[in-house]
Amino acid sequence: MLMPDPVDALVTDLLEWIGPTPRATAEVLDAWRTSCPRLPVWEEANARGFIEHRHESGCAATVSLSAAGRQHLARQRNRAASTSS
Repeated sequence: MLMPDPVDALVTDLLEWIGPTPRATAEVLDAWRTSCPRLPVWEEANARGFIEHRHESGCAATVSLSAAGRQHLARQRNRAASTSS
């Protein structure tokens, strides 16, 4: 039996944590950046295109879920719902 990749589960947790409203980039990095090369959650979510970055003049930089991130999260929620039924 294949073991699930722990990074996949943590990426989903990150997307859930960011949620539907943009968050300050500094807040997200403070909570999710890691120095562990085996758990590159923030880096992996970015590499997969799940995160959008915005910085407008005079405002703090923010991150939010990209369309791909919202789709991934919806698939994971559907998968979880069907396994718990």
